[in-house]
Amino acid sequence: MKEMTLSWTVLTLIFISVTISAIAQVTLKQGMSSSAVQQSLTGGWLAIVIAVASSLYVWLGLIFYALGAVLWLGVLARVDVSIAYPFVGLGFILTALLGVFLLGEAFSVIRFVGTCLVVLGIVLVTQGC
Repeated sequence: MKEMTLSWTVLTLIFISVTISAIAQVTLKQGMSSSAVQQSLTGGWLAIVIAVASSLYVWLGLIFYALGAVLWLGVLARVDVSIAYPFVGLGFILTALLGVFLLGEAFSVIRFVGTCLVVLGIVLVTQGC
């Protein structure tokens, strides 16, 4: 397959898709952390399924994932997967930041170093674009 280059349109689609996927992760975490879902974990599988299926945040997270996937299909239609996929690494960074700022999760030095390595990897892989 002939290598394709990144346009501003494709970069915008990539960033929107990755952002929506990160939001989906945080939304799903919020849903799975709800008291109803947490209490259901001590019950049987049916109680868990009902609690998860009843969670608005879980449904919103799944909807965000679906929207992100549709946008990602638009990206894949325009560029090689070897060019597009490294940008998924940005989702790790964004998800970690959203977890810290929206969910109050810890962000240690080792996570910071790992996140910087992800960014470095993205820069190195996309140098030929």
